[in-house]
Amino acid sequence: MKIKIKEVATELGKSSKEIIEACKEIGIKNVKAATSSITPEEAMKVAEYIQNPKKKEEAKKVEEKKESTKKSTKTEEPKKEETKKVEEKTEEKKPTTNSIRKKGSIRIVRKAKPAPKTEEPKKVEKKEAPKPTKKKEVKKAPVKPKDKGDELQINREIAEINTIEENQVELLDLSFVDIKMELEDDRPKKPANQRPKRKTNNNRKRTITKEDNKKKKYVKKEKEQGTIIVESETRVYELADKIGKPLQEVIDKFREYGEELDKNDFINADYIEMLAEDFGVDVKLYNPIEEFDYVGKYDEIVDDEKDLVERPPIVTIMGHVDHGKTSLLDKIRNTRVTAKEAGGITQHIGAYMVEKDGKKITFLDTPGHAAFTAIRKRGANITDIAIIVVAADDGVMPQTREAIKHAQDAGVPIIIAINKMDKPDANPDMVTTQLSEFGIMPTDWGGENEFVKISAKTGEGIDELLETINLQAEIMELKANPKRNAKAVVIESELQKGRGAVATVIIQNGTLKKGDSVVCGTTYGRMRSLINDLGKQIKEAKPGEPVQIVGLNEVPSAGDYLVAVKNDKEARKYATEWKDYLTEKERGKSTKATLEDLQKMMIEAKIKKLPVIIKADAHGSVEAIKYSLEELKNDEVRVQVLDAGIGDITENDVVLADAGENKAIIVGFNVKETPDAKRKAKQVGIEIKIFDIIYELIDFVKERLSELLSPEIVEEVVGKAEVRAIFPTKTGDNVAGCMVMNGVVYSDAYARVIRGEDIIYDGKISSLKRFKDDVKEVTKGNDCGIMIEGFNDYKEYDVLEIYKKSEKKAEFK
Repeated sequence: MKIKIKEVATELGKSSKEIIEACKEIGIKNVKAATSSITPEEAMKVAEYIQNPKKKEEAKKVEEKKESTKKSTKTEEPKKEETKKVEEKTEEKKPTTNSIRKKGSIRIVRKAKPAPKTEEPKKVEKKEAPKPTKKKEVKKAPVKPKDKGDELQINREIAEINTIEENQVELLDLSFVDIKMELEDDRPKKPANQRPKRKTNNNRKRTITKEDNKKKKYVKKEKEQGTIIVESETRVYELADKIGKPLQEVIDKFREYGEELDKNDFINADYIEMLAEDFGVDVKLYNPIEEFDYVGKYDEIVDDEKDLVERPPIVTIMGHVDHGKTSLLDKIRNTRVTAKEAGGITQHIGAYMVEKDGKKITFLDTPGHAAFTAIRKRGANITDIAIIVVAADDGVMPQTREAIKHAQDAGVPIIIAINKMDKPDANPDMVTTQLSEFGIMPTDWGGENEFVKISAKTGEGIDELLETINLQAEIMELKANPKRNAKAVVIESELQKGRGAVATVIIQNGTLKKGDSVVCGTTYGRMRSLINDLGKQIKEAKPGEPVQIVGLNEVPSAGDYLVAVKNDKEARKYATEWKDYLTEKERGKSTKATLEDLQKMMIEAKIKKLPVIIKADAHGSVEAIKYSLEELKNDEVRVQVLDAGIGDITENDVVLADAGENKAIIVGFNVKETPDAKRKAKQVGIEIKIFDIIYELIDFVKERLSELLSPEIVEEVVGKAEVRAIFPTKTGDNVAGCMVMNGVVYSDAYARVIRGEDIIYDGKISSLKRFKDDVKEVTKGNDCGIMIEGFNDYKEYDVLEIYKKSEKKAEFK
């Protein structure tokens, strides 16, 4: 088991940087980041080193003495010849000790924690060689293991070292564990004839064998197997390939983590690190989009406190369909927006700004219909405060629960608006009780949420709701820097005739000005026009303000971030690189087929598909319709979306619908069909349907899916007969002589043989006779002979339940 640097830092109360530096100082390899791992033994060394404040000073003294020792070594030339002679003698006895022939220098650095007392090594006296002339330097006192921070320059003959075995030499290894041996390729280059300085362990003896001669080879091997570079967000199969593990083994490991993943699913950095640790693989994560992450680069710049000003809160109104969300906003704005929406349902998101007590509030109105899940989720993610509208007479409904989940996931404050208090059957207590099941409780009950009783029809409670919003915004201290270049998020986008790509954005920081060069996802452009929520042209938009922009080269995706940059060239560069990255990422999708994939393909081949082409007026509508239609599936049929786009239905759409083996249907939402498209559709027999209410479009597709379903078989019991006698035939079959007890027995009907309470057989009637004549039916109270296909084991008093089968058109569910 390994321990991460950041965990060691937390335990010791130090920063990761300090721990990394300490690791380098005591010679622990491959420690480069807070996510690097070390062994428990290495962690103990680091702890001992950090906890001894005198350690660094001692290390510095060692360095200084090292320099002085180098100078003194130069004066000991006479001793070289003597050492050489001794080495030659030793070589005859021990030819395998080449790596330790020359004199070496040993640098001693003590561990922070005093080492346990051990037996002091025997002192070796020199006898063979005469003493050099400069005795002062040679007559240094022997260095004891207990001394701290000393540096010992050992110049001794190999003859002085105790020989143990034929290929082993015993050395005093004074600091082997604590000091990093200089064997890596990145150490300072030294002359070929100069042996690297070996650093040894305190109070320990270490045996040097032939294996030590291969030390450099082992280091090189480690480098070859070294750290694996992995993208911070990668697919399961890509990770399996890089770490050299079978795909199924990696998938099984994720199952242990509680994640059911496919080979093409993306995994984040946390899971990659967890998996690498379990498999014992060292990985280094990198972010491939770092160079062209324009949003990340914008966020890296810290705003000056003196430039920050208060900004309007962004408030999202959410709730179930027809609970009064748009009516509430309509009452606040004193307009009649609701009447303009088809069927009284908000078709896509809108952004509006209102003012209360001199303070501005930006509202987002999200659709409540089930088809608009993605839009509600996006609205919750960019908001500061969420208002969840619940009808007092209806209570918590499916989209209410979904809205609560989105708001809770986004981590934003929730204000509950209990609407329709003007109705006689309004029951706010019921609503409060239901919401408490989701952890939403009023402050009166000791909860954290504000509950406001309102009526969007009469205006009751509206002022109180706005005051509550302002109070919540004050607590949150929402601020932005209007002096910076703008950062905004796309709420809605569409393609308009004569204007091109149009997007509704909310400014999150900075100021967006007319003429600014911007990048927005894979699109870019220059701001030709800025229009506020009242439809007026403006020159600039401040933080918190909603604005409609014109000037992008293509329609951006809802949820994309828009950032103003220096010039068009920079904007184009960011957008192009981002687009290339997404394209390459899609191409990287694995085409390897596993057994599980083949099984899925076989099942998929049996499912009937309804090909559909979607055209809508806005990106949010396209997104919502596509999501809803793709959810229409069961074991027998499903929708296959061939294409989904913004704009009117054209001839090209018809050509695409006619290109496949099965002709597709084209559904439009708030769009028109061109004359060429209408003519072409009539020629090739393509069905085009246009709607202005989304759930009507979904119901139409459900009807088409129902036509693909196999008809349902309906059984109808028509009579009952009892076996009174059994008559064998010449062919070996038996005929059941029966009395019709109830209803009618038909010759083309089916019969269940019931004995006691058990059904022992179910089959088609093969023969029905009245006396010796074949008949089509026998009514109640008459005798008859009945034969059933594949059954002969009749017993007296068996009951035959007679029923007919009929087909009924299946309905998609």
